[in-house]
Amino acid sequence: MPDHAPALPTHRAERMSGRNPHESHRVATPLELLFDLTFVIAFGIAASHLAHAVAEGHLGAGLMGFAFAMFAVCWAWINFSWFASAFDTDDWLYRLTTMVQMAGVLVLSLGLPQMFKSIEEGVHVDNGVMVLGYVIMRVAMVFQWARAARQNPDRRAACMTYITAVLIAQIGWVAVIFIDMPLLPTFLCVVALTLVEMAGPYIAEQRYGGTPWHAHHIAERYSLLAIIALGEGVVGTVASISAIVDEQGWSFEAVTIALAGTALTFAMWWLYFVIPSAQVLHAQRKRSFVWGYGHIFVFAAIAATGAGLHVAAYFIEHKAHVGEAAAVAAVAVPVGFYIAMIFALYIYLLGTIERLYINLLAAAVFILVLSVSAAAAGFDVALCLLIIVAAPAVLVVGYELKGHAYGSRALERRLAS
Repeated sequence: MPDHAPALPTHRAERMSGRNPHESHRVATPLELLFDLTFVIAFGIAASHLAHAVAEGHLGAGLMGFAFAMFAVCWAWINFSWFASAFDTDDWLYRLTTMVQMAGVLVLSLGLPQMFKSIEEGVHVDNGVMVLGYVIMRVAMVFQWARAARQNPDRRAACMTYITAVLIAQIGWVAVIFIDMPLLPTFLCVVALTLVEMAGPYIAEQRYGGTPWHAHHIAERYSLLAIIALGEGVVGTVASISAIVDEQGWSFEAVTIALAGTALTFAMWWLYFVIPSAQVLHAQRKRSFVWGYGHIFVFAAIAATGAGLHVAAYFIEHKAHVGEAAAVAAVAVPVGFYIAMIFALYIYLLGTIERLYINLLAAAVFILVLSVSAAAAGFDVALCLLIIVAAPAVLVVGYELKGHAYGSRALERRLAS
């Protein structure tokens, strides 16, 4: 028997001196997982409103609102996650500050419906509640960066650069609330503020020494958010099945939808994890920007796929004002975009492209076009959704049979360089 029991964990305030970027066995913390749960709500609301807009035939307004929502949600998560990877102390002060940021995410989520509604009405963008959520998060985030700047003099310049970018962008977002502008000027302001948001981390990391983020940890964090976003595919599948069962009870169509939705989500999950993110980022940290920012499109594509499944449910319930082809395209298009982004990130990290990759991508595009064409020709929507599953499935099979060998050699060359 041991003489002493192991000490229980404590959360007294600690010096925020920065984590070791080469720390072994670094994994996501329970607090980070709890923080991620707030984004389940945000993804769900954004996907639900996109589905409603598409089903009503308001494609342009739905896509604009969805793009705005997904950038806001993903950027809030990115801000927290990269800071946590570099400076997480898990003391009581850090925990309470994270709780404030979680509250900000919830407020942001509550502001999404009125933002979508204002865009559909076409007058101006009503993002007041969203910006309020951002203010709550940003006050907490500035406090975190200021704490790191004060307690880690070697990283002070980088931390202060982050603070400056956050404050400039936040003042701009607040100004957009009080200046009543039409959609186009508002869109231009959003683009300008987005550039400010993205430039801050780049300047801090490239010109002022950067932060000690952990490559394997940050790769795991992104993969976990991808899984959370894939949950929208499960929700969309359940919605589609419920629509069929409510209309006609259990049938072959209901079973087909269940199989298609589950298989599609599973294939997209499998495909995501062929990207050797952690290994490449650990060896070549400068590739983190394209990789990290590019994931905004990955997360958006995943959530949009879930929204597309909701559109299919609306169509089956006879509540959609679009035809079969549009209902199927609502799933096929985001799946195609997701596949394209996975290819782009894979090729960017490994620095090589093989004929096999091109052939697989062409096969996936052909399958997606076939699914929409079949719907336009009058085939059942459930069957067309099953055809869509073959697109990511072909890529998975191609990778497992032969593509992994090309990837392994490319990864070896990349790490050697």
